[in-house]
Amino acid sequence: MDNFAYFNPTKLIFGKDQVEQLKSEVPIYGQKVLLVYGGGSIKQNGLYDKVISELKAINCEIYELSGVEPNPRLSTAKRGIEICKNEEIDFLLAVGGGSVIDCTKLIAAGAKYEGDPWNIVTRKHIPSVALPFGTVLTLAATGSE
Repeated sequence: MDNFAYFNPTKLIFGKDQVEQLKSEVPIYGQKVLLVYGGGSIKQNGLYDKVISELKAINCEIYELSGVEPNPRLSTAKRGIEICKNEEIDFLLAVGGGSVIDCTKLIAAGAKYEGDPWNIVTRKHIPSVALPFGTVLTLAATGSE
């Protein structure tokens, strides 16, 4: 086994109505937010409206990447990366399950990389910087923390 040190700072905020914590957490990183989500179930169950309301309450400039598919496509992540670069996004907010979060991770790294994001997926490039991101989990089984 190789020796290594692993540092993974993760803040978990858990419980009922904790989406309200976005008001105190997001401004730490900036005002321009890319909201990343999937097929729209968050609109049907009311979570989208709650998240938008919290972000608007702190005067965030909100951009959206919707339609993240299961096993996200590289083209979807590239659209998110393009938004981040063109709009100078400060913070990514993934609202969904594992696929949305995985896509957001690639967007976060790809937004700070000038090459093809596929190089990140194939480990030809190991990112040393990334945009900060948070998640609002909609599925407890993802293990995404």
